[in-house]
Formats: sequence, C-alpha cells, structure tokens
Amino acid sequence: QVQLVESGGGSVQAGGSLRLTCAASGFTGGSYCMGWFRQAPGEQREGVARISGSGSSAYYADSVKGRFTISRDNTKNRLLLQMDSLKPEDTGMYYCAADRSLRPSCFGWSALDWWGQGTQVTVSS
Repeated sequence: QVQLVESGGGSVQAGGSLRLTCAASGFTGGSYCMGWFRQAPGEQREGVARISGSGSSAYYADSVKGRFTISRDNTKNRLLLQMDSLKPEDTGMYYCAADRSLRPSCFGWSALDWWGQGTQVTVSS
C-alpha cells in the first residue's frame, strides 16, 4: 500500500528552525514530483514548495523564498523541508504530497494529488 508519512513538526519560537521529513513507501520505483503544502486554521491549503523527480528543479511560494529549502533523497524515498527563520504566520499543518501519476516533472500545485496525514508546525512570537 502506498503511503506518505510526515514527521518533524513541533513548536518553536519565531526565528527558529525545523526540518520536516516525508517518508514514501509502497511505490514500485522511479522518481516523481513531490511537494509540501500547509494549512492554517480557517485558511485554505496552500503550496509551499515542490521539487522535480531528479531534484534538479524546485519552486517556492513567495512567502517562504529564502527561508525554506526543499530537497529529496531518492535512495531512501524521502522528501525534506528545511525551515529556517520561522515566523508565526508559518504556523499550520504541513502536508507532504506527490504526483499520483508519478511524473518526474512538476506540473503545478494541482498535479500534486496524493497526500500524507500531515504534521503540525507551531511558531510562537
């Protein structure tokens, strides 16, 4: 059974750092577009960062550029999100996502249609 399992969330003060990990299992192989989304209470889910199957191409939401770094380890089927200089507005549930069609290139946020259960990130001022 295919699964995406997030970990690494927690509570930090503004200016702090967290590193999120997404472990993918059940895939038959290959590399494919993956990304991170977040959802704050009362808000819609928004894309944070996405990365191509090879890891050579990454895209970030303007709100996190220069502070967050997405990466992947295809040998371990893991997706990472390094979050630095965290702000209270970064608070929310963070979700790992993948392209269900297993395409190596990314085709926008809507193409990421396979979700994990999420991990909570709370940033206090």
